[in-house]
Amino acid sequence: MTKIIMRGCNGKMGQVITELLKEDENAKIVAGIDINHAIKNDYPVFTSLKECNISADVIIDFASSKGFDDLIDYANEKKTPIVLCTTGLSEEQIILAQETSKNVAVLKSANMSLGINTLMKLLQAATQVLVDGGFDIEIVEKHHNQKLDAPSGTALALADSINEVLNNEYAYQYDRSKELAKREKKEIGISAVRGGTIVGEHEVIFAGTDEVIEFKHTAYSKAIFAKGAIQAAKFLAGKEPGMYDMSHVIG
Repeated sequence: MTKIIMRGCNGKMGQVITELLKEDENAKIVAGIDINHAIKNDYPVFTSLKECNISADVIIDFASSKGFDDLIDYANEKKTPIVLCTTGLSEEQIILAQETSKNVAVLKSANMSLGINTLMKLLQAATQVLVDGGFDIEIVEKHHNQKLDAPSGTALALADSINEVLNNEYAYQYDRSKELAKREKKEIGISAVRGGTIVGEHEVIFAGTDEVIEFKHTAYSKAIFAKGAIQAAKFLAGKEPGMYDMSHVIG
């Protein structure tokens, strides 16, 4: 049984994970961390990790980046692995997480979905075959109208996974309206769509002469990210110090 501390337990993702784990026989939340105590859970909730006196096998972090330093201090002191799902971390905080991974296992991924991370592996296999065949690569991502960043972190992660196969020789092109010019061969085009309540849709297009191959992933709810975080927590519990990502989980 994997014992989990859920940081950000009363946020949207924290509550999705809470509900999913009620039906899970192999993992459970033993404590939550949240400044919001309005929601009643089946486990004790503390305002900060400093107040938490309950030990666990792993921490799932879906809270804001404000309490990041407390998270790192706790993980180092208690030697508790972290599944780091928090977005919007500064460059300094990312470096701090990497330093922490020398003492305790840390898993960080741009997208916790098992489907997206499987897609990355498929794209790498496709790239090895299709680019030598003269195929161009384009990525189109769609999200709801409240999303602030464009392109999405997931779109960039997909592009990065492709570019690894290409020895990082390809440039990313986000906006072709600024210059009237023919498409460069060594570029990955990335387009962002924002509208309605689209949870997340990513399409990768390999366009060749007289044929097109498309890979597409659609997220219909945030539950897919919660399921991925739970799988990651089960994987990370008991692991040696190091920096991990979702490719290790699905591998």
